[in-house]
Amino acid sequence: MKSNPFTNSYFGLGRGFYQSIKPTPVQNPELIISNRVLSDELGLADTALSSSAGAAVFAGNHVPEGAQPLAMAYSGHQFGHFNPDLGDGRALLLGQIHNPDGLSFDIHMKGTGQTAFSRNGDGRAALGPVLREYLVSEAMARLGVPTTRALAAVTTGEEVAREQLLPGGIITRVAASFVRIGTFEYFLARGDTAALTRLADYVIENQYPHLKQVENPYPALLDAVIEGQASLIAHWMQLGFIHGVMNTDNMSIACETIDYGPCAFMDHYAHDRVYSSIDHHGRYAYNNQPNIGLWNLSRFAECLLHLIDADTGTAVEMARDRLEGFISSYQGHWLTGMRAKLGLKSGLEQDRALVEELFAIMASSNADFTLTFFRLSMLDMDASKDDAILAMFDHAASLTQWLDKWRQRLRQEDSDSDERKARMRAVNPVYIPRNHLIEAAIRAAEDHGDFSVFHALHEVLQQPYDLQPGKEAWMQPPQPDEVVHKTFCGT
Repeated sequence: MKSNPFTNSYFGLGRGFYQSIKPTPVQNPELIISNRVLSDELGLADTALSSSAGAAVFAGNHVPEGAQPLAMAYSGHQFGHFNPDLGDGRALLLGQIHNPDGLSFDIHMKGTGQTAFSRNGDGRAALGPVLREYLVSEAMARLGVPTTRALAAVTTGEEVAREQLLPGGIITRVAASFVRIGTFEYFLARGDTAALTRLADYVIENQYPHLKQVENPYPALLDAVIEGQASLIAHWMQLGFIHGVMNTDNMSIACETIDYGPCAFMDHYAHDRVYSSIDHHGRYAYNNQPNIGLWNLSRFAECLLHLIDADTGTAVEMARDRLEGFISSYQGHWLTGMRAKLGLKSGLEQDRALVEELFAIMASSNADFTLTFFRLSMLDMDASKDDAILAMFDHAASLTQWLDKWRQRLRQEDSDSDERKARMRAVNPVYIPRNHLIEAAIRAAEDHGDFSVFHALHEVLQQPYDLQPGKEAWMQPPQPDEVVHKTFCGT
């Protein structure tokens, strides 16, 4: 068996950045699922993480050779209010591994017990949130969205106390980095400019090494994160994904989707859709996600001001200029993606209005987000196959008029109809991790110890763009009695 290829470069930043602590062992860990494909991609075959001892590693009962577990320190703006002392209260960074291509990835476990940042919490995770994160993060990866990945999930053989006693679980996650905007805020709040400089240099070295050649890499770092977040959030919006808790401590400097708590994919479309049980005023509603992205990036820019320029006024002006570019960058990514979803290869000025009109009709007609675009991808240039999509809309006449405009727009391009439909099917999924399906998987697992629903859903989500024979039930929106109105954090 190969030795475990762990290092932990984060230790080099100094003790102010973390608490060095081992996971708290659990009673009777059992492996629910191990991501063999991801494990092979990371070069972990024939190591303890892929062996029969894997359950003990993924439960925290055995620390692999070379790993140096630590709880990362960070702050965060939570629903707009600054909390200076957050950190990994129920998670640990095991360390980094390098895949066969030499790329570095962080290995991170959630649900591993109390740390110095637990703030009276038990440091554990309930099984339900572990299953939700595994399903959604891996679905996002298959959908082509930058995301943390799920390497494994285990049950602990212990119960955790929430509103009731629930079975416990631990998820092991993989990311380019688990540094957050809130990590920078932690040191800004303490006036520790030396630590901020070390952190910025660490991020550049590990996530943006090409910036080392730039004369002033710190404004370039801000540019890179602005552009990455603009692209990421645009991708969320194109899929009807709602993160649910876009606090600055949940926003990755590597611009990956991170911390799947009360997240959800929309069923019936609404501009201001909210699922998160803790988002009482809609701060993180679907249509507000781009605005919050900019707000969070503004907090990041504040952390870099002293690095951008020694003169505060100049630094503020340079940061403001870059932040003002976020909107145009986001809108460009969003419109490019929406054109692709409608089968358009070129760009015309009228396209934005065409997209926005469709969303308005969807909102007024209780149309399902995902199935609307999937059904569009099946249509011909005549109306012979329109019945299926029209049946989804309360106001079919409005959609009929819109379809006429859409087809007129398509005729402005020299595009083969079959080729156009193939392009649309490549970006408009059939299957998403719908809230009611996730809830069914959680209920079967938590209430009956039955993981078959979880495994079946996970298997379907591995091919989100392909119609799978016999899997029609997995593509349908919920029945009225199946609708999930609220999603919950795993805390």
